[in-house]
Amino acid sequence: MNKIERLALFTSGGDAPGMNACVRAVVRTALSHDLRVYGILRGYQGMIEDEFKPLTSRSVSNIIQRGGTILKTARSKEFMTEAGMDKAYANLKSHQIDGIVAIGGDGTFKGAEAFCTRFPDIKIMGIPGTIDNDLSGTDYTLGFDTAVNTVIEAVDKIRDTAASHDRCFLIEVMGRDSGCIALWSGLAGGAEEILLPEKPTDFDVLVSKLEEGKGNNKTSSIILVAEGEKNGGAAEVADELKKRLPHYETKVTVLGHVQRGGSPSAFDRILGAKLGVWAVEALLSGDSRKMVGIRNGEKHFLPFSEASREQEPLDLELLRINNILSK
Repeated sequence: MNKIERLALFTSGGDAPGMNACVRAVVRTALSHDLRVYGILRGYQGMIEDEFKPLTSRSVSNIIQRGGTILKTARSKEFMTEAGMDKAYANLKSHQIDGIVAIGGDGTFKGAEAFCTRFPDIKIMGIPGTIDNDLSGTDYTLGFDTAVNTVIEAVDKIRDTAASHDRCFLIEVMGRDSGCIALWSGLAGGAEEILLPEKPTDFDVLVSKLEEGKGNNKTSSIILVAEGEKNGGAAEVADELKKRLPHYETKVTVLGHVQRGGSPSAFDRILGAKLGVWAVEALLSGDSRKMVGIRNGEKHFLPFSEASREQEPLDLELLRINNILSK
């Protein structure tokens, strides 16, 4: 077993609240084991371009409450080429790095798996950082809880104006391939309907439900739409509803990247702390090529190949519960 003496960490892909809390945990855990620690700026692209920065305990002071990532992030097509990986490897060796903690999502882990296959002497552990909560091997990903709370805050405010004007609001949230944000925020926000990529929208059923609500003296409706909904998103769904329900006043709100930002929730800060500590300890014990997640409150490890290949199935029981409660 190779001893880890110098550790590097980076954030990659889309930023997520809680990444800074996790960076703090990784750095301070590594330092407590007398490791030298380097931050790699801008993910895999920074690894290629030799953007390495020594980190101390003070480097990560006063960041636990900040959104985004102090290490910056980027996507790198170059890294997935042999030439790009060779450059990255040469830079890692020049800094004598023998262990890496990668914080990101599906694409980050695919890159880590490919790199470990080509250069097995570099040990890598992954931490799931994505607001989409769409990775196998963990109940929650970093940033998901904060993103859902951001959506709920918006839904609560939009409901005020929806009720005041007797309107139907379609609120589009992030989730190109996963409807997890829409599902959780829809149930928590009391949405009348939740439209997901995983479940084709039946407009006959949707129209019937809206008309039934109108008949039961509902003065407004909120519909949560994941951006990956198969009809194209909230605007396209609204166009179809206007054709079928011309007497309905229908409005569309797209929340967009506001869902990525903001101070992380207590849950995401604690999750980041746990995952950061566990990732460093796993590297020191000789583990590699795995993502560390959390299952039923306990640490759980999954190989990169499985974490990136299999999407966590959506809990459609939540949709059933919402259908009962939204009458």
